[in-house]
Amino acid sequence: MDHSRHSSKWILRGILTGLLCVLLLVAYLCFFAAQWYVDVYGRIGFDSVLYTLFSGTQGVSADLLSDYLIHSALPALICWTITLLILYFPIKRVLYAKMFSKQRRLFPFTTKAAGTIGLVLSLGLILCAAWNVELTDYIWAQIQGTELYQKEYRDPDETAITFPEKKRNLIYIILESMETTYLSTEEGGALEHNLIPELYDLAQSNINFSHNDTVGGFRQITGASWTVGSMVAQTGGVPLKVPDGIVDQQNGYGRNGKFLPCLTSLQSILHENGYYQAMMFGSDANYAGRKTYFSTHGVDQIYDLYTARKDGLIPEDYFKWWGFEDRYLFTYAKDKLTEIAATGQPFAFTMLTADTHHVGGYPCALCKRQYKENYDNVIACSSAQTAAFIRWLEQQPFYEDTTIIIVGDHNSMDAKYFERNVDANYVRHIYNCFINSAVSTKNTANRQFTAMDLFPTTLAALGCTIEGDRLGFGTNLFSDTPTLLETYGYEFLAEELSKRTFYYNRFYEK
Repeated sequence: MDHSRHSSKWILRGILTGLLCVLLLVAYLCFFAAQWYVDVYGRIGFDSVLYTLFSGTQGVSADLLSDYLIHSALPALICWTITLLILYFPIKRVLYAKMFSKQRRLFPFTTKAAGTIGLVLSLGLILCAAWNVELTDYIWAQIQGTELYQKEYRDPDETAITFPEKKRNLIYIILESMETTYLSTEEGGALEHNLIPELYDLAQSNINFSHNDTVGGFRQITGASWTVGSMVAQTGGVPLKVPDGIVDQQNGYGRNGKFLPCLTSLQSILHENGYYQAMMFGSDANYAGRKTYFSTHGVDQIYDLYTARKDGLIPEDYFKWWGFEDRYLFTYAKDKLTEIAATGQPFAFTMLTADTHHVGGYPCALCKRQYKENYDNVIACSSAQTAAFIRWLEQQPFYEDTTIIIVGDHNSMDAKYFERNVDANYVRHIYNCFINSAVSTKNTANRQFTAMDLFPTTLAALGCTIEGDRLGFGTNLFSDTPTLLETYGYEFLAEELSKRTFYYNRFYEK
């Protein structure tokens, strides 16, 4: 009987020790992953972390994955191994010390002491990780509820939207991480040099909604601090949130073939009004559910890395950065736009650049080496390439009947670059420019707005009239109606958008 009890005790001790080792490994992985995420992306909210966890790795840059393995997974494994050796490595010599009038064992640790140290260390590492990625703020927000959706959301299905008799085409260019921060301080930016003179000139020559008296832009808001989140905000007028009460978060993010199926978006509205729609990415369109989101909402054709290979734009085995460089993307866009416009059907063409993605951007063959920072050169190159593309559009027969919108998606996530070059107190804003808009306004300066306001503003730029000038949480910036940001202020709006609401589930569920 005593032998049986002794054996059971050792089995239980072995199981508990094994579980503790697993817990320590998870804790180290969480700690270093959180540190890596903040170093690479900056503190952009736990909602972006949650989305990253559930959206998978398909289409992720190989450089980003290798950086994670080297700077996160590897240090975690090394520290875990060292910790286990310290806690459990068997040595014959025992070190004692006299404490509180008793001889106490210092090293090697007893099983009980090793377990206590390991448990405390694990909890400490997990808590540090949670604080680093703002999980504590996220949990606090989920404890609270918000009535903002019931009070301020304007359902496009219940709002009268009238298109002009002759529908205008739309070309919507999303520039990865494009901020007005890249302007010089004299021009309202934060840098010594203006890295985007071409985009600055386009904004001055056309319509630019600005937070100041010169070229400016919009604030990054909760749920729109990464590309897909911003795309949802710009096209659907709401942030991208995890659905409340839905256990399988992956299905909520498009793994079941649908992505926010009940959200009426810009693409949904254009589809219902007879537009042919195409999307173009210089990467795998499946990354982060982008293909599913736009396919769900009526986009007819999606071009990406794989269609570019099939169409002969690049070789079959070609892969650079996230897929292929923007210089090929603009060439591809010219070819497809020429084909689409020839049909005579009103069209909406959206494209997303990638060269200016963090970390450091990708310098293509067109990039000049005029600045010390690699990222500066890539940003300057993106500005020049975009302006060249606009000049090409101006020469096309469909140009006069086409509204062109150029916007950034979110603040750049190249945290180290901004630590080196931008004052921490500088409030960053995201670029926008409306070319060939069907309407105009004098109310463009000193505005406070977010990506959500681009939804109704885009329709207005196409000549649509919108009942109440509100859609989703967005406000038509061509009107005099104040935006939610102007009504509530940034801190309040950001906090309310982060809070729990079951109202959002209606966008996910049939």
